[in-house]
Amino acid sequence: MPDRKWLGPTILGLVLLLLWGAVTTGGIIGPYALPTPQSVVGNLAGGLSDGYLLASLWQTVVEAAWGCILAALIGIPLGFTIAHFSTLSSTIEPYLAMSQAIPAVAIAPLLVMWIGYGTAPIVTLCAIMVIFPVIINTAVGIRSLDRDIVDAAKLDGSHGWSLITKIELPLAAPNILAGLRTGFTLAMTGAVVGEMVIGGNLGLGIELVTAQHLNDTPAMFATIALLSIVAVVVYLTLLAVETRIVRAVSDRRS
Repeated sequence: MPDRKWLGPTILGLVLLLLWGAVTTGGIIGPYALPTPQSVVGNLAGGLSDGYLLASLWQTVVEAAWGCILAALIGIPLGFTIAHFSTLSSTIEPYLAMSQAIPAVAIAPLLVMWIGYGTAPIVTLCAIMVIFPVIINTAVGIRSLDRDIVDAAKLDGSHGWSLITKIELPLAAPNILAGLRTGFTLAMTGAVVGEMVIGGNLGLGIELVTAQHLNDTPAMFATIALLSIVAVVVYLTLLAVETRIVRAVSDRRS
């Protein structure tokens, strides 16, 4: 039997597409404000066949990926640390939460002043947006571990690095991956915002700014559609990996 969990989203998507087509082809909303689905698909197909959208997409994905890697390298160890030391946790967590209230648009100009132009400030902006969910999910994963399993591992001689790599990290991996899964979508947003504010030669953010200056609404919608599709594909891929790891952890416990 086919998986019915996709039935609802599929039906909703079709309904929204039909509604979109009805209001645009019927003249209810003008093409400048809302282009027809056909014009958006045509623009997207043309951009992909010409290659410039693929090049910009690759640039944005690479920036987001490096931002996630940087956030993971910093956030996972920090999440482990604050999970084990309650004093450090109570000291740092309010500031981590406060950092999430600062919009990316406000941070980007500061990064230009501190780092300069180019890919580096955009990657840094992505990492800043991703690091909070990585830290929190890692800490939650460590704190929610079955203490009986951890204590049994200690009795068997696992301590320090051995305990972390063989027990805590594998068992907390589903939570860590959930943080990265959420973080990657934020990283894509950070990359686009960074490209729009900081600038550059390639990137979906550059495509959006260019289309805005040309008053090319279909091109803007095509870029947004491509960004959304890629974000969903990556999200579902990481979700599938996370599901496999959860099953492996469950089998290990049993």
